[in-house]
Amino acid sequence: MLIGREREQQLLMDAYKARNSEFVAIYGRRRVGKTYLVREVFGSKVTFSHAGLANADKKSQLEAWVDSLKENGVEPPQFPKTWIEAFSILKDVVRKSKSRKKVLFIDEMPWMDTQHSGFVSALEHFWNGWASARKDVLLIVCGSATSWMVNHVIKNHGGLHNRVTVRIHVKPFSLHECEEYAKSRNLSMSRRQLMECYMIMGGVPFYWTFLRKGKSLAQNVDDIFFNTEGDLWGEFDELYASLFKNPDLYVKIVTILASKRVGMTRGELLKEGKITNSGNVTKALSDLENCGFIRRYSPLGRKERGAVYQLIDFYTLFYFKFIRANKNVDRHFWTLNQETPQYYAWSGLAFERLCFEHVEQIKAALGISGVMSSVYSWRSRTDLSDGRGAQIDMLIDRRDSVITLCEMKYSKNRFVIDADYDDVLMNKVERFRTETKTRKSVQIALVTTVGLVQNEYYDDVQNVIEMSNLFGL
Repeated sequence: MLIGREREQQLLMDAYKARNSEFVAIYGRRRVGKTYLVREVFGSKVTFSHAGLANADKKSQLEAWVDSLKENGVEPPQFPKTWIEAFSILKDVVRKSKSRKKVLFIDEMPWMDTQHSGFVSALEHFWNGWASARKDVLLIVCGSATSWMVNHVIKNHGGLHNRVTVRIHVKPFSLHECEEYAKSRNLSMSRRQLMECYMIMGGVPFYWTFLRKGKSLAQNVDDIFFNTEGDLWGEFDELYASLFKNPDLYVKIVTILASKRVGMTRGELLKEGKITNSGNVTKALSDLENCGFIRRYSPLGRKERGAVYQLIDFYTLFYFKFIRANKNVDRHFWTLNQETPQYYAWSGLAFERLCFEHVEQIKAALGISGVMSSVYSWRSRTDLSDGRGAQIDMLIDRRDSVITLCEMKYSKNRFVIDADYDDVLMNKVERFRTETKTRKSVQIALVTTVGLVQNEYYDDVQNVIEMSNLFGL
């Protein structure tokens, strides 16, 4: 059963029904459901299907290609020595097919582009010199190495420049889609449990498939992540090794960023990690951003060179906070670490990341879905004489002359604004107004789980957004 993905399904079907040949590029984070999407939409309509091999050389890749050709009823006259020859044989599959539209699905394409293989050039030749001239080819290419897909296919500056006719970025599920998935599996999880599960796994559908009904969330997390025989015990190493050919620098970057709540500038990252400034760093940061592991943002009032890089991948955050720290390999680690200071420190951070993943739902709850706006973070100057700096993790700068400062607070009960926290809020508003010199109205929105206790400080917050709002469409 395919959950969500309505827009993606429509794009694929429109390409299938088009009068001309179409070139579709599908990309997105590993395990996000790209292959499943294509298989569910087209099923037996696929004329030719092939998947690249991980960590295999050119000869092995070509052998796998020949096997796929044979499965589709074409016996190569001889073993192809080059990708030009391999794609030439693929033409026979198209010619033999009696289908109105020939669906060619090439999965995990980045793995096929081995060093000096000439794969991309052969793909260019196949599409530009033959397939695009026909009216009946739907070529779908897919890959988890998002950076490769973006640089070599979508933003290709060579023969494939502007050749992709449909781009589909398959993103992780939202909370709403995760709830729909849980219902389809009869998992009987409350919204709080769904939210905490999201804070651990993010909206990666593959991870959610390992949840078992009849077990508590804590038991499921222990079985999946903290059992040496668990389904995702070694996921961290596999994840980064499968996406990046030389993962050491990438892992080093996310390791450093994992320790910084608000992120770091490039200069701070280089200094902290004692990393030499080079093009490799630029590429690694770009790749991590394209793959959805980090985000780059420019704090309000700063130029691009002051951009901050922040780790946002839920699983990676969870790994560094708990899995890597489980040195004794305690298979009940998560169950035993509920309600600890470490748990609450992580949950606050993960909840903030969850809110950033659901900005559209927050805007809907604020009633500003139709208002043009930009989302920023902001930090006050550090040289304040009274030492009372301020930091705002999310602010929504709106075209209706309002700036909404969003405070995210994870709480298992209704949140209480006491005198000390109210003083913090008022200081943030004052510092923000003073330092930005904004003429817009400044409002505070509190994003929490089950609402806000009404007391003498309640009216200092203009909007209260609850967990239920985050589950909106």
